[in-house]
Amino acid sequence: MGELPREVKDPKLLRRQEDDDSYKLVKDTIAVRSGAPAEGLSFRPIPAAFYSGGRTNIAMAILCDTQIRELIGIEPFEENVKRPGNVSFGVSSYGYDIRVGSVFKIFTNVNSEIIDPKKFSDRSFVTIDTDETGTDHVLIPPNSFALCETVEYVSIPRDILAICVGKSTYARCGIIVNVTPIEPEWRGKITLEISNTTPLPARVYANEGIAQLIFLKGERVCAVSYADKRGKYQDQKGLTLPRVD
Repeated sequence: MGELPREVKDPKLLRRQEDDDSYKLVKDTIAVRSGAPAEGLSFRPIPAAFYSGGRTNIAMAILCDTQIRELIGIEPFEENVKRPGNVSFGVSSYGYDIRVGSVFKIFTNVNSEIIDPKKFSDRSFVTIDTDETGTDHVLIPPNSFALCETVEYVSIPRDILAICVGKSTYARCGIIVNVTPIEPEWRGKITLEISNTTPLPARVYANEGIAQLIFLKGERVCAVSYADKRGKYQDQKGLTLPRVD
């Protein structure tokens, strides 16, 4: 694929995309400013590594906001608008910022339990529901950990995989969110794992933003989805503890 002219009236680049063994041209604005203002707009050609024999090697694409609205089941669905005093949530350019709910299970060593994923004990944690306590937050002790649930109920299509990453607001405070990939055709409220990596107590706000989902659309539909294999966390209604088949 050759270099495009340095100056064009319409600052758009045409990109190849495979569709049922045929190609269509899709307009994609990727204009970038060059170092010399007098030269106007310059363009970065698509690297040759993306093409092999005229066919694209790009296997997955990230969904944008309009695609998320159309393809992903999220209830309740929120727009990402300014909410003064709140950690942001709702749809964004290429993701969806989910909220943490009101129920938290905070790990404690009061009962001297051993964490065993095959035999998980309720004595390993204390349960706090902010709706019952009348507060808007919980405190996670230093170097401790909490399980919680999302406000949103999420339904993933068969050809899409979701990745969850923490929000910068909490990451900058040493509060880390971990969620394993959300597989095709999984449904339910997501169980979140929150770690306080600091030597200080950490405050986490209920019903506000906690992490972002990024949705990857596969080039082909998977042969076996999470629903097909009857995954043990399918249709979970809220915070769900570890299970082993």
